[in-house]
Amino acid sequence: MSILLPWYPLLKALHIAFMVTWFAGLFYLPRLFIYHAEASDTVSLERFVTMERRLFAIMTIGAVLTALFGGLLLLANAGLLEQNWFRVKLLLLAGLIAFHLRCRTWMRRLKDGYTVANTRGLRWFNEIPAFFLLAIVILAVTKSPA
Repeated sequence: MSILLPWYPLLKALHIAFMVTWFAGLFYLPRLFIYHAEASDTVSLERFVTMERRLFAIMTIGAVLTALFGGLLLLANAGLLEQNWFRVKLLLLAGLIAFHLRCRTWMRRLKDGYTVANTRGLRWFNEIPAFFLLAIVILAVTKSPA
């Protein structure tokens, strides 16, 4: 029996709370990219750079704490690794981390003055976290990869 087992409900609650923090940033940061790309005055451009940097820091803290508490949950219940739904969840988590890092790339590009002729691609980019959230929640609730 794992020493963490009595703490499992608290660890799960913290995992979920920080996941919400992370996703709040993942939902809003790409929207800031759209506004940033459409801005033209110096004051607005500087404001978006600041907002994006601060939001990225907050959502990165949320991501790290989500991973930390998720890792502790996994230590308490290593049997999860044998379940297919959990393996799919980990695969989705890898995609979510790639999306998070892609957001950092977009931040740097926009900060350096990259111009976007059409924000349609950013608008689609903005929808990606919703796919991850739905898929991960469905997996966690149903315990089924289907």
